[in-house]
Amino acid sequence: MDNDENDRYRAPALDKGLDILELLAGIDGGLTQAEIAKRMGKNANEFYRMLDRLVKRGYVTRLDGDRYSLTLKLFGLAQLHAPVRRLASYATPLMRELADQSKQANQLVVFDRGAAVVIAQQEAPGYWGISIRVGSHISLLNTGSGHVLLAFRSAEQRAMMMREYEETGEAGGEQKADLLERLDQIRERGYEMMPSVQTAGVVNLSAPIMGPDETAIAALTIPYITIINNPAAPNISQTIQLLLKTSQQLSKLAGLDVRPDA
Repeated sequence: MDNDENDRYRAPALDKGLDILELLAGIDGGLTQAEIAKRMGKNANEFYRMLDRLVKRGYVTRLDGDRYSLTLKLFGLAQLHAPVRRLASYATPLMRELADQSKQANQLVVFDRGAAVVIAQQEAPGYWGISIRVGSHISLLNTGSGHVLLAFRSAEQRAMMMREYEETGEAGGEQKADLLERLDQIRERGYEMMPSVQTAGVVNLSAPIMGPDETAIAALTIPYITIINNPAAPNISQTIQLLLKTSQQLSKLAGLDVRPDA
């Protein structure tokens, strides 16, 4: 097909908007309108209305008044895409195995528009366990899942995620300096372990599911409770090792085009 045929259905405004998104996706710290125009070889006035619409639709945000940067809206939309749905599907047998071995419930959580959202969960095999409904929105700043989703992202992505969280109107969480220090500790340790802020007697154990770009696309969390009527139940240290093993297996799935019959 020749170039004339390729250009028959051109949509210049759409192309311009996509060009801006693709440019900003590869830039840390954002660009001014003049810098965007220079990199794209266009006049800055050509992009004013387009940038304004992208800001109003939530795809782009203004930093320090004159710099434009991507928000995480595209990332949130991606959570609805087939790869994440496949991840939840492929995670089910591994989550079931984790529940059987640990004697604890577990859940798979992703970030979506300012919240941590449960996309899959597995009941504990015994009588006792803490379960959260699929589709539940949980706090980003004071849960193990939220901490892990923040810890294994870039500093810029963390800031955007927390900004979107604040825009949801949710309150609470650690002070920013303390939280950032904690996130660095989680990243170095490889997982989060924290008493539940919502339920007494529960310790949230959370580990990241890493994508091909080496950032967390999901968190796998066990709301750990001490089981006193089953001496064979793994202790908390053993449960952490089971959690990390499963999260590493899921990370491999997230980085590969795995087929159902593989």
